[in-house]
Amino acid sequence: MAASQLLVQLTFLPVTLATPSIGDYFGVDVDDAAWTVIIRLLMLGSTVFLTSRLGEKYGHVRIFFIGICVLTASNLLATTSQSLWQLILWCGMGGFGGALIIANSNAIIAMVYEPNERGRAFAVPVTASRFGTLIGLLLFGLFLEYISWRLVYMSALVVGIVAIWFALPVLKYQSYQWVQSGGERAKVKIDYLAAAVLVAVLGTFILSGSHLHDGAESFTTPQALGYHLPMHILSLALAGLFIVLQMRSMTPFLDFRYFKRKYFSMALFSNTTCHMSMLVIFTLVPIVVEDGLGYSPLVVMLVLLPHQTFGLWLPAIAGYIYDKYNPRWMGPMSLFLIASGVALLGLFANQVPIWGVPILLLPASVGTALFISPYNAVVMNTLPDNRSFASGMLETTRQMGHTVGSTIGATILGLSLPVAAEFMTSAEARPYYQQGFQIAALSVVWIIVAGGIVSVFQRVPAVMRQREPELAPQPGADD
Repeated sequence: MAASQLLVQLTFLPVTLATPSIGDYFGVDVDDAAWTVIIRLLMLGSTVFLTSRLGEKYGHVRIFFIGICVLTASNLLATTSQSLWQLILWCGMGGFGGALIIANSNAIIAMVYEPNERGRAFAVPVTASRFGTLIGLLLFGLFLEYISWRLVYMSALVVGIVAIWFALPVLKYQSYQWVQSGGERAKVKIDYLAAAVLVAVLGTFILSGSHLHDGAESFTTPQALGYHLPMHILSLALAGLFIVLQMRSMTPFLDFRYFKRKYFSMALFSNTTCHMSMLVIFTLVPIVVEDGLGYSPLVVMLVLLPHQTFGLWLPAIAGYIYDKYNPRWMGPMSLFLIASGVALLGLFANQVPIWGVPILLLPASVGTALFISPYNAVVMNTLPDNRSFASGMLETTRQMGHTVGSTIGATILGLSLPVAAEFMTSAEARPYYQQGFQIAALSVVWIIVAGGIVSVFQRVPAVMRQREPELAPQPGADD
């Protein structure tokens, strides 16, 4: 799990640093080169629930292993790309490989570990992903400066080979269980038409928040309105079609009945608000540091670096506390800490020296690191009878939270700026960016607070707080 999450994180977040270098190498604009990032996130976010259902039918370990191979092969092919379109193709392949991994890893952890062990178990991939981000930030800049962007993808290739090596014994165990189960998985039916419509719904929703239009990166210009409004309408129309298909299906692809489980739905909502806040931070902080305060992108990295380091050690502590005590205060406290950190940024980011910005962000840094591993366990523990559905929805809400967070933050900021901001000099525009950042940050705080309020009433069924040896892998079980 650690090796695979390290592979996913290296392939997704730090490689965005290579976008300008890729544009220079192929002689294209940065906007065109950015498709290497967009296609990767698009494929990941739109197929993650589908890949969890594939794991339910064909075995989570098997699909997980295929995902590692696909993602590793995509990095190898990316290093050989002779054109930008080849690189975009391989990046899209990598996005699908990442979905195969993360959608099934949660179900595997829930299969192997007891409910009162999962907080610590989920801390391992969470910590590994943070290591992936930090390794990428520290090494990839050197690779891009002194060697080549191809080495960025080559680094992920090496990690992929290590992940395949570690996963092989588990794959052999999966194959043994498949023979012993007598083909039980043949009973799992997947409506691939509905699956395709859901992929389209999620894909258009993700694209609706991206600035793939001419002109300024705004939501209010004529060019922006001509793109974003039709994309939002298309996404809603496809969502309506998907709901109709599911209501009429005897074997729905996404069974809405699971959302009647009150505590499961509450956990998903709180999870969404947390991941919204993460992308709000990663969207708004660079804007206020660069456009509002006039610093370089290097300073942005230094401001966000302390925020990332909390994820190296605090998730393990949070997981231990959750497993041992199952405290009801952990979720609300984590989200209220995140909300207070975002509020402090909104109120005082333009009034403190630049080294004070990470200090303002400190409550959010602590809250995020405390929240993720326990709430991964909470989501999985509140739906024990279908690990595949729980795992798929856990990752879908995470990806949609990222999309909604970045879209809301950027939209409110864009609406707060004067129309003439793009014609001003950097010095003239800074006060407007500071004001817009403040409005956007304080607006998002209330959404995070709503997630915290919901988590106050979160429960895990009493039976799930005790050891359940029957959940250990058995021949004929679902893995």
